[in-house]
Amino acid sequence: MKKIMLICSAGMSSSLLVKKMQEEIATNALDAEVIAVAEADVSKHASEVDVVLLAPQVRFLATSLKRKFGARSIPIEIIDAIDYGTMDGKNVLNQAYTMMEE
Repeated sequence: MKKIMLICSAGMSSSLLVKKMQEEIATNALDAEVIAVAEADVSKHASEVDVVLLAPQVRFLATSLKRKFGARSIPIEIIDAIDYGTMDGKNVLNQAYTMMEE
């Protein structure tokens, strides 16, 4: 099972996106799980994820998270602002899968 972590300021706005992504996972019978966490809780989940996506409002965390996850080669990217704003679960899920394939 692939585990995708979304990070935002408080974990609230990304929770809505997680719901949309979970709908896509169910529709396509994918073996994946998506969680949303606040930036303060990243360390609690760091050892159990395959990919990390950052909400646009916390893009400033990218460099420090790449250092934190670097030893495990966890891909980290910022979610496209339009996909985030429109809560496009399909596009964000595709982004996560593309990152894991690289």
